[in-house]
Amino acid sequence: MQMQRIQRIKGKGLVVRGNDIDTDRIIPARFMKCITFDGLGRFAFNDERTDEGGRKKNHPFDDSRWAGNPVLVANSNFGCGSSREHAPQALRDYGIQAIIGESFAEIFAGNCSSLGIPTLRLIAAEVALLQTLIETSPDTVVLVDIKENTVSADGLNWKFSMPKSQRRALLDGTWDSMTVLAEAGEKISRLASSLPYLRY
Repeated sequence: MQMQRIQRIKGKGLVVRGNDIDTDRIIPARFMKCITFDGLGRFAFNDERTDEGGRKKNHPFDDSRWAGNPVLVANSNFGCGSSREHAPQALRDYGIQAIIGESFAEIFAGNCSSLGIPTLRLIAAEVALLQTLIETSPDTVVLVDIKENTVSADGLNWKFSMPKSQRRALLDGTWDSMTVLAEAGEKISRLASSLPYLRY
């Protein structure tokens, strides 16, 4: 199996403003009774996207100017609360490929990393500028360069921070534990078949 190395992500931005957005807001608990994670994306931010009657509330995830864009820009302590893996799974299923913010809950960031979704930290002023740029110019394309540690948009360029272990896993392709385990199994199998005392 081929490891998927993630070095660059390029796409239009999507802004969700607010500090301390927890995992229950990202994916309400009642949608966690699923057997698989497939289809969770349609329930991401469900209670903020629809009212009790099921009517849309013009959330950015549904607004045609930004809906479906792959680069999410948040604020501070994004993904706090419970450690449910369903939250990053829902975001990935919706189409989010990278999240930029001021800070992230540690477990949420780790869960994102294991799905190949980088969580990149910029300082508050840089996040605010990027959010305003995306909201005022919906066609703005954001380039995330993991290798160079940069986020770029509309001629602007910022250095991001993220845990070294997560950055290395993305660049090496070792974020995907299933692929790593499969490759390890193949290596063990080849080694075992080469040992004369294990051939029979």
